[in-house]
Amino acid sequence: QGNQTIRRITATGLVTTLAGAAAMAGIADGGGTAARFSSPAGVAVDAAGNVYVADENNHTIRRITAAGGVTTLAGGAGVTGGADGAGSAARFDQPASMAVDGAGNVYVADAENDTIRKVALTGDVTTLAGAAGMPGSVDGAATAARFSEPAGIAVDGAGNVYVADTENATIRKITAAGAVTTIAGAAGQPGEQDGTGAAARFAELTGVAVDAAGNLYVVDQD
Repeated sequence: QGNQTIRRITATGLVTTLAGAAAMAGIADGGGTAARFSSPAGVAVDAAGNVYVADENNHTIRRITAAGGVTTLAGGAGVTGGADGAGSAARFDQPASMAVDGAGNVYVADAENDTIRKVALTGDVTTLAGAAGMPGSVDGAATAARFSEPAGIAVDGAGNVYVADTENATIRKITAAGAVTTIAGAAGQPGEQDGTGAAARFAELTGVAVDAAGNLYVVDQD
């Protein structure tokens, strides 16, 4: 993030810069090191080898092809907002992380909008859950649900989306049908406690991943 670059590490440990230039923030599409980012905060890779980047301070979603070509898939550079729409007509506010499903759809934890967004392969952006600028902790159907600065996101093979709901100190689940539930932690009750479901406590959740068996792994930062 601080270097404004996307790096690649091979299985043997070789590190190269895939896109961007060290310490040169900006917003530019282009090939490899000619591209520019501003505090890239999250990354995901699809089955075809395309890399998706949550370009946080540019408020955009970027795509890097396997050949290193960088384009802006969605959002307007330097322009915040919560609007759905096609490509550059959509708006984000500090997107923090992302995940890609088997069909190539990108899911974004849009932190400052308190929403979970979905970006199709075409660049069409919709709000999967939550309401822009309306933080809270409410389970329910899609946009009736509420989040508070979600920072981490993952998707499993069945299309369920899992969210590290940072300010609520909870782990949330969004089914493929759009139903949102809280599966661990208690909203507004941070702590450090193992246990089942609402009996567990977290503090400053920033990341989440899911394995093939459906177990979740979370970064409990504080």
